[in-house]
Amino acid sequence: MLTRRSDSPIRFSRQDVPRVLIAAGIFILALTVILGADILPEAPLDATVGQLATRDIVAPRAADFVSKVQTDAARLAAMNDVPPQYTFTSENAIPIAAAQQVAFLARVSPIDTTFSADLSDEGRASLLKTAVPGLTPSARDTLIGLDTARWADVRTESARILDATLRTQLRDSEVAVRRSQLAGLMAGGLDESERMLAAELIGPLVVPNSSFSSELTNAAKAKAADEVAPVNVTIRQGEVIVRNGSQLTATDIEKIDAVRLREPVPDVASFGGWLLLAVLAVGMLLSWIWRFRPGLWHRDNVLVLIGLLVVGATLALKVTAGRPTLPFFLPTAAIAILLAILLDASLATIVIAVIAVIGGAVNGNSLEFTTYIFLGGMAGIVVVRRGDRLQVFVQAAVAVFVVNALVVSVFSLLGARDLRGVLELWFASAASAAGSGIAAVGTFAVLGSVFGILTVFQLLELANPSQPLLRRLLVETPGTYHHSLMVGNLAERAAEAIGADPLVTRVAAYYHDVGKLANPLAFIENQAGGENVHDQLDPEVSAGILKQHVVDGIDLAYKSRLPKALIAFIPQHHGTAIMGYFYARAKELAGPGVVVDERKFRHAGPKPQSREAALLMLADGVEASVRSLASRDEPAIRAMVTRIIEERIADGQFDECDLTLRDLELIREAFVGQLLGMYHSRIAYPQNTVVELESRRAASGGGGGGSGPAS
Repeated sequence: MLTRRSDSPIRFSRQDVPRVLIAAGIFILALTVILGADILPEAPLDATVGQLATRDIVAPRAADFVSKVQTDAARLAAMNDVPPQYTFTSENAIPIAAAQQVAFLARVSPIDTTFSADLSDEGRASLLKTAVPGLTPSARDTLIGLDTARWADVRTESARILDATLRTQLRDSEVAVRRSQLAGLMAGGLDESERMLAAELIGPLVVPNSSFSSELTNAAKAKAADEVAPVNVTIRQGEVIVRNGSQLTATDIEKIDAVRLREPVPDVASFGGWLLLAVLAVGMLLSWIWRFRPGLWHRDNVLVLIGLLVVGATLALKVTAGRPTLPFFLPTAAIAILLAILLDASLATIVIAVIAVIGGAVNGNSLEFTTYIFLGGMAGIVVVRRGDRLQVFVQAAVAVFVVNALVVSVFSLLGARDLRGVLELWFASAASAAGSGIAAVGTFAVLGSVFGILTVFQLLELANPSQPLLRRLLVETPGTYHHSLMVGNLAERAAEAIGADPLVTRVAAYYHDVGKLANPLAFIENQAGGENVHDQLDPEVSAGILKQHVVDGIDLAYKSRLPKALIAFIPQHHGTAIMGYFYARAKELAGPGVVVDERKFRHAGPKPQSREAALLMLADGVEASVRSLASRDEPAIRAMVTRIIEERIADGQFDECDLTLRDLELIREAFVGQLLGMYHSRIAYPQNTVVELESRRAASGGGGGGSGPAS
């Protein structure tokens, strides 16, 4: 079988039982303890209005209620904000203004008569002195000094200002102030003395057109109180209701009673809810790993890593729960980024989904915060890819910020959050994204080393030719070193073609034959054209030597502290394949009718457990075989590659790895393309002129010790 179908049934074996009991038990217990840490009852809180709080009073549970105290206070404030109401209306002001205009005409009628009569200056002045009683001496002098035209201007502007003043609201308490402002309102080209005269003429005529009404005021206050909506108070779990040293108010007491601190009882319902949430989260997470990632299910270090990350995130979420913006600062996306790099993007998605559900639950069942954690983590997973460069982490952090900012913007628009709240959450999103990027780039190499998980940085370091083991291969077994490089090139290109991990494949190829260091001359690539030792050995002995290089390779890899994930490639790259040359030779030497035990000529295995190991097996066989080809044109190379692949399929070497027929076709084309590039024919360049002359001279017996020809 070439591939393990994802929908094939996976049996739950006896070996899985203790793993489930231990992993799930510890996991559920840790989550329940963290989530339900605040449900235990405390002594009843002694709190009265006016008392000083001796400690921070924290809400042990969430509450949502209508505050009577705050609603009454808001209604009282609304009533106090209502200004005094007056009886002014436009309909009442118009007749008052008209009546005062009539009075104005009567007041200035003697002056009009004096200016219209044919009098001498002395006579006019004598009449004007007594025309309007009550004028100040300066105003009277100004009036006497006017001519007919200037009086017309003063009279017109006075009438205009009087009418304008009385058509707008003029309260009885404002009359004196308004009279004192009349001169400043005058226009019409009047000088200062004329404006003062006009003000004195209409001043007594400025009367109030509006008076205070207690009935209207009381009605307005009642309306304002009715328009105040009830004040709804939401208390989040973990919120500080009263700070230490603060004097308790009626509002504080109302909040304390809402969360039942003065009559505490064990919150059995909450405890049951947290326990059930922990069971669901752990159960679904472990079930998914067992069902879809059986390779990870059997790795204790992976389960411990996932458990620590989820428990740590839950603890951080619980500590910050209930604060308006503090939870949004948590770098939860770092967990998704780390797991995507270290393990698997799909697993990272499931884990961040579980964390998002827990985060929303501890923050008052907040859909916004659940979405914030999940989509932010997904953005990091999508962008981070391999995590082999710092730039990738920066891009992931930027993506997390953009998605988180959009999430809070969406819910702010839906929930009518004010601009300040949006800006605060944008800042929190930026801090969370930056923290996620920094936390991921700063810890993934450490976590990979602690939990035995290969990281890109480790692989890049192991691929460095200056590594001691690679230096030994180069110096002591140059043929094997060159062979490993060629295998690495072939396997890497094939890995890129089928979507496997090209870096892991290439680095594994570099170290797959390190066991040959124990006996270099037993392998033909290191014999430099000398005598082949296997020509003098029994085929079974030769097969034992080939098997031994796998054992020696594993021992040397452990001594050199190579990662276990790379060491696994050493036996898997041969699988249980038969050493065909020595097996055929043994049958030939045994003669017809003699049965040769095939098991003695097979490698110990195991068979390739991953696509990368299968690629290494094929690349190793292809590279060794292509060197034996007399012709390296495309038909010969393609036929050789096809034969190697079909032999491995027929031998069942790919039964334990997820390799499909389509993958094998892509691998074939990748191998052929790479080999044609490596062994392409070259054009024959003409010899260098100097070399050609020297060759001719040597052929004619001229010797080769002289210098080149003179120019």
